[in-house]
Parts: sequence; structure tokens; C-alpha cells
Amino acid sequence: MKLIFLGTNGWFDTETGNTICTFLETKDYYFVLDAGNGLYKLDKHIKDSKKPIFLFLSHFHLDHIEGFHILNKFNFENIFQIYGQPGTKKILDNIINQPYTVPFAKLRFDVDVYEIEEGVHNLPFKVECKFLPHPSPCLGYRFNIDGKVIAYCTDTGPHKNVEKLAKDADLLITECSLRVGGDYPEWPHLNPQEAVNIALKAKTKKLALTHFDANIYRSMEERLESKKAMEKLFGNIIYASDGMEIEL
Repeated sequence: MKLIFLGTNGWFDTETGNTICTFLETKDYYFVLDAGNGLYKLDKHIKDSKKPIFLFLSHFHLDHIEGFHILNKFNFENIFQIYGQPGTKKILDNIINQPYTVPFAKLRFDVDVYEIEEGVHNLPFKVECKFLPHPSPCLGYRFNIDGKVIAYCTDTGPHKNVEKLAKDADLLITECSLRVGGDYPEWPHLNPQEAVNIALKAKTKKLALTHFDANIYRSMEERLESKKAMEKLFGNIIYASDGMEIEL
């Protein structure tokens, strides 16, 4: 199982990277987690046309869906399925449409959109989703695939649902919008210490931080400064950067 970070910024693109998009290749499937501007790199990693592509959306803030604008670049033979919370079809039909961009129906490949409720779902694999605290309703996910558990929780403050999704996971991918000690209760996000505390409580084996607020983390050096402090608290921690690959 291989994971590649295609975009690791929150809010907007900078020299540090594109907005959030994470790619996961498993034995039988491709996964894409959110559709920020890093999505344009997806075709570099789709090598097997027989593997379906499952794209899971956390929510609809533009830095998580703006990558859909470039879907017309692709000509996939793969089955391409988008999953999101109730209301996903209507929202995407409004935004991924004229006059803003090429509609799904006019792409050179088929795109199917599915809405899933909070709870456990038996797709070709098992996935559980729970809502997380954020100004826009936001889903966190827990995937059970190839004998591994991967939790994906972004754009959230500390919350019991993050801990539940991350419990005993092989990998928790979560956000790091704020600096150490940072707090923004009106617009919940995590600082590094909060992310580490969740991983410790949930007994997660590995922690990967992404979605770094581009206005707060303005350089890779600032990310690395934070990493040095957090490694002392949680040894198996990754500070993601665009293009980074990890094997699970």
C-alpha cells in the first residue's frame, strides 16, 4: 500500500505546495482524499486502468474541491466514483458546471457521485464516517483495506469523533492548520499538540500531518520547526510535503 501527498496546503497554493489532496494506492483500488489543486497530479499515478478510483470529500470549502476544475485534463478508463455527505450531488452540480468549469457530464470519462450518511458502509471495502466540528459540515473517514486501517480527519478541532475514527489505526492522516498553542474556536482546526494528543489517546501507530494553513506556515522551515518539537512527544510522526511518498 502506497500513499502520496499530492497537495498539503490549506486555504491556498504557495511555494510550499498545492491545496489538499492525498492519494492512496491499494491492491485493488485507488483512493483520493479531497480534491484540492494537488488533484492535477493524479494522472501521474494512475497506472492500472482496471482499478476503480474512489474519491472521498470531507466538505465543500473551495480548497477541498477546487481541483475538480481540471478534471477535463484527464482521460481515465477507470471507474471514477465520488463520495460525500448528503447534499454532495446538488452542490457539485452547481459548482462543477457552466459557467465555472466543464460539467461532469461533458468529461471524457464517466464520473458517478454518491452520498453517504454518517455510519458504517460496506462498499467493496469497509468505510466508516463521522461528522467533525467545523463551520461547514465535515466528514472524517476510517477505511479498512488490505488489512490496514487508515483514518482521514481534516478541518476539525479536537473531538471524540476524531479519536473514534483513529482508534488503533495504522495511520491517522489529519490536519495541522495552526501552530503549537494556536486556537481558533470560531473556526475549529488543530494545532500540532492537539493532533499528537489525539493520536496518543487513540493509540494510532503512525500520524501524518497535512493541510498546513498557508498563511500560518509560510515556509517548509516553519513546518520542520514544529516537527522537531512534536517528535519528542510522538516518535512516529510525518509532516507531509507535496510529493512525499510513504509505504504502509
